[in-house]
Amino acid sequence: MNKPPSDAAPSPESGRDATEPDGIDPAEGSPPAAGTPGAQKSGAPRTGAEVIRAELRHLPDAPGVYRMLDAAQNVLYVGKARSLKKRVASYARPTGHTARIARMIQATASMMFLTTSSETEALLLEQNLIKQLKPRFNVLLRDDKSFPNVLIGDAHPFPRIGKHRGARREPGKYFGPFASAGAVNRTLNQLQKAFQLRTCTDSVFEGRTRPCLLFQIKRCSAPCVGRISEEDYAQTVADASRFLKGESTDVQKTLAAEMAAASAEMAFERAAALRDRIRALTQVQAVQGINPETVDEADVVALHMEGGQACVQVFFFRAHQNWGNRAYYPRTGSGAEPAEILESFLVQFYSTKEPPKRVLLSDPVDDPELLMEALTTRRGKGVRVSVPQRGEKRMLVEHALKNAKESLARRLAESSAQTALLESLAESFGLDAPPRRVEVYDNSHIQGAHAVGAMIVAGPEGFEKSQYRKFNIKREGAAGDDFAMMREVLDRRFARLLKEDPDRDKGLWPDLLLIDGGQGQVSATHGVMTELGLEDIALFGVAKGEDRDAGKEIFHAPGRPPFALPHRSPTLYFIQRLRDEAHRFAIGTHRAKRSKAVSANPLDEIAGVGPARKRALLAHFGSAKAVGRAGIEDLKAVEGVSEALAETVWAHFHPEG
Repeated sequence: MNKPPSDAAPSPESGRDATEPDGIDPAEGSPPAAGTPGAQKSGAPRTGAEVIRAELRHLPDAPGVYRMLDAAQNVLYVGKARSLKKRVASYARPTGHTARIARMIQATASMMFLTTSSETEALLLEQNLIKQLKPRFNVLLRDDKSFPNVLIGDAHPFPRIGKHRGARREPGKYFGPFASAGAVNRTLNQLQKAFQLRTCTDSVFEGRTRPCLLFQIKRCSAPCVGRISEEDYAQTVADASRFLKGESTDVQKTLAAEMAAASAEMAFERAAALRDRIRALTQVQAVQGINPETVDEADVVALHMEGGQACVQVFFFRAHQNWGNRAYYPRTGSGAEPAEILESFLVQFYSTKEPPKRVLLSDPVDDPELLMEALTTRRGKGVRVSVPQRGEKRMLVEHALKNAKESLARRLAESSAQTALLESLAESFGLDAPPRRVEVYDNSHIQGAHAVGAMIVAGPEGFEKSQYRKFNIKREGAAGDDFAMMREVLDRRFARLLKEDPDRDKGLWPDLLLIDGGQGQVSATHGVMTELGLEDIALFGVAKGEDRDAGKEIFHAPGRPPFALPHRSPTLYFIQRLRDEAHRFAIGTHRAKRSKAVSANPLDEIAGVGPARKRALLAHFGSAKAVGRAGIEDLKAVEGVSEALAETVWAHFHPEG
C-alpha cells in the first residue's frame, strides 16, 4: 500500500504467527534482507529524514516489514509495506506528515528491514513484532486475554458440560466465545436447569456411589449412579448442542411435543420435568439481550475516540444470540486515525482468537481486502468484514457504538479522579511529581505456614491487575519473620527488574513504594533498596496506628519522623484502598496456597498412579499413610497394581531404599 506516512500506520495483527528466518530473534532486531542495509551507515546523519533517505537506494520494490529505531536502538515504530522502497520514501519527504509521524521521523536514527513473500505475510509479521516490542508510536492492544467457551466433551459415555478457557486440546464441542466468565456461568447455570448435564470431573463421576446435591436440586440427572440411561443422556446432550447452535425454537417444539405426549400418558412427573426444561430455556433466551434474527455469527466492533483516548467495544453474536461484550482501550499514540486504530486492533485482537465468519465495523479500514485475507488465513475459512449502513446489522453497530461512548466517558471520569488523587498523594508525601506507578506490598502467613508475599500496582487508570505479582517465600528462616519476608520479596522483585529493564524505559519501575507496616518494615525495605542502589525510589510504610483503627494510620519513611494525614482526607481514603487491595490479594493468595496444601495427597505425586488406582489403593488400605507403610507384596494385592507399579509406590515412600 503506497500511502504517505500519516496514512501508512501499522496494520493489525493476524492470528497466524508469522516468524522470522531461523536464527533471527525479532525482539533483538533482524538483520536486513539481502541487498538492504540494516542500520545507519558510518558518517550518516544521526537522526531525521536524511537517515531514512540514505536507506532508499538499497531497498527493493518488494513487500516487507521495517523498523525505525532511535539513537539508543529502541524500536520506535514497526510497519509493513507492499513496497518497502515506496513506503520508506514517503517518510523521507520534508512535509505532509502529521505531528505524530513528524516526531517519529525526527527521532529515527536507524532502520531495519525484512522482505516477505507477500503483503499478507508482512501484515502478520508486523503485528507479531508490535506485540513483542511494544513500540511507542504503534497502536497497541493492551488487554489480550483469552475468552471462555462452553465445552461439551465427547470422550466419555456421559459427557460433561463446563467452562473452558485457553487452547482447545480437550476433545469435544466448543461453543463461544463468551465475553466474560460471568456470561458463561450464567449460561451454564440455566443450561443445567434445562438439560441437567453433569458438570463434575471424570474422577468425581467414577467415585460416586449416590447422587450429589445437584441431583437433589434438579441440576443434574445423576448419570453417575444410573438414574438416566446412556441413550436418554445422549439425547439430552444433542438437545443442548442444538440449543447452543441456535436451534432453540426446534428444541422447544420437540420438548413441547414430548410434554404433551407425557401428559396424555398421565406421566405427570415427566411432563412437569419437561415443562421446567422449557421454562429454563426461555430464561436463557431472555438473558441474552439483543438476539438478532438475521445475524447468526458475527463480532460487532465499534470505535469511539475522545480526549485523546479510544474505546473499542466488541459484541459477540453466535447462534443468533448475544453472548456478551467487552470494552478495550488500546494505546493509540497522539494523532492516530480511526482507520489505523481499528485495523491494528482487529488483527492484534484475532491473533489468538478464531475470527467469526462476519465482522461488522463502525468505521471503514484502509484496506479491507488485505484485512479479510489475514483473518481468513487465521480462521481457515472465509471471513467477511463490512461497515453496515442500514437494517438490523446497522442497529447492532449503533448499539455497540453507544456502549463504546458510555464506557469511554466512565473511564475518562475515573481517570480524572484518579489523577487528582495521585496529585494529592504527591503533595502529601512531598514527591516531585504525581506517581505514574505505585506498588504496594504485603505478606500473609499463619505462624510461618504457607507464607506468601504480594504486590499490587496502581496508576492513573486505577488498579492494574495484570501487573499484580505473588511471591512464595523460599528462603530458609524467612517464613514467619515479617521483616525477612519483606526483604526477600523486595530483593527478588528489584533484582529481577534490574536485569529485565536496567534502563527503566519499559514502564515497569515504580515511582512510589507503599509497605504495609511500620518503622521495622520500612527499615528492612530500605536496606534492600540501598544494597541494590535504588534509593531514588520513594518509600513509605503504612502502619495501622492507635487501636489499629482505619483513619488513624501513621506513615513512616527513611530519614523522616512519623506523620499522619487529616482524618477525613481523600488522600488517606485512597491510601486505605491501596492497602486494603494489597491485603485482599495477599490473603487470597495465602488461602489458595493453604487450600492446595490441605487437599494434597502423597499419592498424587507418584507417576503411574491415576484417579482409578488412587481410589483402589485408598479403598484397600484406608489412607495414604497406610499405603506408605505397606510392603511390595501387599501393594501387589491391590487390583490394578502391577509389580512394577508396586515397586514405584514403595520406592516413593522409602527413598532411602
